[in-house]
Amino acid sequence: MKGADPLAMDERKFRILQAIIDDYILTAVPVGSRTISKKYDMGLSSATIRNEMSDLEELGYLDQPHVSAGRIPSAKAYRLYVDQLLRSGRLHSDSEAAIRAHFLGRMRQMEDVIDHAAQVLSTLTHYTAVVLPPSGPQPRIRTIQLVPVSSSSALVIIVTDSGIVRDTVIRVSEQLDGDTLYAISKTLTSSLSGYTLQEAMQLLPGITAGIRENERLLESLNAFLHDSADAAHPRVAIGGRSNILNYPEYSDMEKARSFLSLMETRDKLASIIAQQGEMAFTVRIGPETGVPEMADCSIVTATYSTRSGQQGTIGVIGPTRMQYSRVLSILGTMGHQLTELFGENGSQESER
Repeated sequence: MKGADPLAMDERKFRILQAIIDDYILTAVPVGSRTISKKYDMGLSSATIRNEMSDLEELGYLDQPHVSAGRIPSAKAYRLYVDQLLRSGRLHSDSEAAIRAHFLGRMRQMEDVIDHAAQVLSTLTHYTAVVLPPSGPQPRIRTIQLVPVSSSSALVIIVTDSGIVRDTVIRVSEQLDGDTLYAISKTLTSSLSGYTLQEAMQLLPGITAGIRENERLLESLNAFLHDSADAAHPRVAIGGRSNILNYPEYSDMEKARSFLSLMETRDKLASIIAQQGEMAFTVRIGPETGVPEMADCSIVTATYSTRSGQQGTIGVIGPTRMQYSRVLSILGTMGHQLTELFGENGSQESER
């Protein structure tokens, strides 16, 4: 058992600690020896359990919030509990079908997926969910297509190497018919493929210089590239930011106000959530978050990847008595689903 002294933390102590954690997660009420004796079939007397709980308190795994027989798990206890979960591999999601159903609809814009993922995570876990877009090099153009819509308008579609698809209707000269727009599409794709959206904005005037009646087209394409560049990296998505208020740990208004204020600072939140290293999951419990506003919270994160190798992060923020096993399972399934969605098949589907 990672993090525990094997001589001090024997199997009986760990079973009692696990029962206390499970009970406190469900009730948010300090747990006494009589509760453990009645609710959990351990074959131990209340006196024996009480002695073991005293030992666990001395070892730093239990706290006594008030002068009563009840104890609550410490951050150290949750750390041992989570490490044991990760070691044992006992992570089975009962929400995989629900997550897949949420993503069956075709969402061509990456930020649509990011926003949707945050809402799904918060709904399934009942905690606050944060989803960070993939980080890495700026997306590069793969194709640009111009499709006539009317005599004076065309649909422009930009597909990037990260699966992002942008489309909008722009105004064009009436002298640019379907065949001409097709030819321009080939020229634009040939000239701009492999460049970032920002680079394409600089190159565009030289490419369209030889196109008749190009002033309106240049103006429209330039505005579209500018808007697409601004939105190429979707914003941090947050779901269920007020869910924390449903838990008694945040019944204090000052504490709740401080937490909600943090949820409004997206850049700071992104730096807190961003997962470091190559671990499948990270779990930061209470003080491990390093954020005063989250001293009574835990942050659990997982990663997902795009076809081009960019990596994003999904995370859940909740009280330290979080249902860790369920949250880890849901995050694992969500991460896998997002990786599939932004992988080879997801990108090809997005281009259609």
